[in-house]
Amino acid sequence: MTTTTTTRDGGEAILEAFRNLGIDYIISSPGSEWAPVWEALARQQINETPGPRYINCWHETLAVNIASGYTRVTGKMQAVLLHAGVGLLQGSMGIQGAVVGEVPMLVCSGEAISYGEDPEIDPQAQWYRNLSVVGGPDRFANAFTKWSGKATSPHTLYEQLVRAGELAQRVPQGPTFLDIPIETMIHDWTPGSKMRMVAGAPKTRPADEDIAGLAELVARSKSPLIITDSAGREVAGFNNLVALAELFAIPVVESAALYANFPKSHPLYLGGQSERYLNQADLVILAGSRAPWYPPQAGPQHATVVAMGETTIKEYMVYQNLFADRYVEGDLTLGLGLLADALRPETEKQQAEIAARRERVSEEHDRLAEATYAAESATSGSSPIDPAWLGAALSEVMPEDVVYAEEVTTHRPAVGRHVRWDRPQSYYKTNGGLGQGLGLALGVKLAKRDQPVVALMGDGGFLYNPVTQCFGVACEADLPFLTVLYNNGGYEAMRGNHLAYYPDGDAAQSGIWHGVHIPGPDYAKLVEPFGGYGERVDDPAQLHQALRNGLAAVQEGRIALIDVVLNK
Repeated sequence: MTTTTTTRDGGEAILEAFRNLGIDYIISSPGSEWAPVWEALARQQINETPGPRYINCWHETLAVNIASGYTRVTGKMQAVLLHAGVGLLQGSMGIQGAVVGEVPMLVCSGEAISYGEDPEIDPQAQWYRNLSVVGGPDRFANAFTKWSGKATSPHTLYEQLVRAGELAQRVPQGPTFLDIPIETMIHDWTPGSKMRMVAGAPKTRPADEDIAGLAELVARSKSPLIITDSAGREVAGFNNLVALAELFAIPVVESAALYANFPKSHPLYLGGQSERYLNQADLVILAGSRAPWYPPQAGPQHATVVAMGETTIKEYMVYQNLFADRYVEGDLTLGLGLLADALRPETEKQQAEIAARRERVSEEHDRLAEATYAAESATSGSSPIDPAWLGAALSEVMPEDVVYAEEVTTHRPAVGRHVRWDRPQSYYKTNGGLGQGLGLALGVKLAKRDQPVVALMGDGGFLYNPVTQCFGVACEADLPFLTVLYNNGGYEAMRGNHLAYYPDGDAAQSGIWHGVHIPGPDYAKLVEPFGGYGERVDDPAQLHQALRNGLAAVQEGRIALIDVVLNK
């Protein structure tokens, strides 16, 4: 079957731009303005034309988060279609999270500009009565995107979309937005004289003299240290960091990690608390680390600090203090590889020093590991379940190829310490505000359909997510995943902050807390309407089996939720 339609309109221009930008998915919480795109997608399917596939979402932030998760795994920008200004605002938290995470994304929403006064097109009354935005939706988007604009004509629509996509992929990467009026989309469109696949953004290479200077510092250093939060953004970045660390026996610490950056079982891995090692180091390399210690003035007092990465100074941060003495700016993955190459000739000259440092760091790694295992063993009988024991159980039950998408707050240190992973692309942390973890998990699953994906969620953060929409899309798009709920029955971060400000205050003395307790539902039952498997567990002896049950359900193609009741 082939379509008999011969005319092309703005919907085809949009789809052709997405094709030529290499977009795999159009992810949308659909709106009535997008009929021209739906028509073009139908024509694409009828004609069996290669092009992006459509994923139907039930919530705007969810659509953005799925796109973000997919891109964080694949490195490929995706397209998100939202509805008018209201849908754009609903998705704004996810879009702002993509800014913070430097995730490229092409976001579009529509509007009507004739309001029913054009006798040849009726956009329907809602655009006149309810949906119009003074100044246009791009006025909203300007506050939380890298760049925003408006399609000014059907004759410029295609190239404006291509340019927005190209801008999204330039450093610093981030979401761009284009407002596309219905009247522009419905208008006839004639392809330009030169239609082409759009070239990808080039990578920036660190200057040779900067690499050489840093290599000299490393060669002279007696106690170097690497701190990272995002070296594992690319698989090659993970591998290059491992190669560099092994070459000169440099210990690696993760500070507020956003990715799996280094194998946790590696003898050069020293956990997630950079502060304990800062003043033992004479050289600190910030390998993609936006906030390597806290508070900001707690940085190393005697070490030379070198910041590496494409965007070491973050435009989205109001305040940042890296203590940097030097910068090696350019693609981080490439920079780590170049630094290792520059250092190889030095290894023969320093074999004894490197071996001695390797032994010292390995002993510290073993000491940390023993303390971790001891904490897990000491809490193995706690009922309700201790977060340390939950981390140990996850590490034992989950297969080696598991991928974690994490959105916890109070228990984040416990996740970092007790949930083990050694592979690249095995851990992703949400960016920005709470309410995005389930969508992140779905996006990761979309990119890794053959691997188990586990969303680690605090009960407070879980309730900020569009839960039913996430579970519904998981079923509709065939993206089964497991949710493990860290359930302490409250917003413990609220209580902790309150006590920090008022340790002897009236709330502390009376036990009267506001904004702390969560009288939550029976979480395990929330997956039942979607044919999922749910289980609540508070007995540590039953925890491993409960996790196995959830994993088995996912392997059968169902979503699952294990509600783990915690003691703190």
